[in-house]
Amino acid sequence: MSNGNRIQELLDSLHAMVTEAWGIPLGAEKCVIERDKALDLLDDIRAQFPQELAEAKRLVEARADFINNAKREAEAVRKAAEERARQLVDEQEILRIVKARSAEMLASAERTSAELRRVANEYVDDTLRRTEEALAAALSELRDSRAKFKSASQQ
Repeated sequence: MSNGNRIQELLDSLHAMVTEAWGIPLGAEKCVIERDKALDLLDDIRAQFPQELAEAKRLVEARADFINNAKREAEAVRKAAEERARQLVDEQEILRIVKARSAEMLASAERTSAELRRVANEYVDDTLRRTEEALAAALSELRDSRAKFKSASQQ
């Protein structure tokens, strides 16, 4: 089970606990819940957050590795093109053709590298955005639950 699912499950349990709690007479929005169980759920939720952050860090590192690999691949293509050009220096016409092809290969490799960077950036940005939204929603729900819990426990 992913950490996001685990957090959602814990939040659902906390929500169910509050929803199913006994109401206080003449207190429509107030209820009684088991403090230890609610605190245990909140502790479990809090423990999951470092795992979510670690996953986001792993994605950023994977993006960096992806970009570095694309750069190495582009550099290897460029070096291969340069080596091929050096081998064909004997005739002017062949040299001209090779230079043109090398430039095309380099331009193609640069376009490919740029596209790979763009796709990787979009993927990581989207994943980080979704993680950020999930964390923000979980934190908001946690704060709401905590506020309700404090309010209920002070009554």
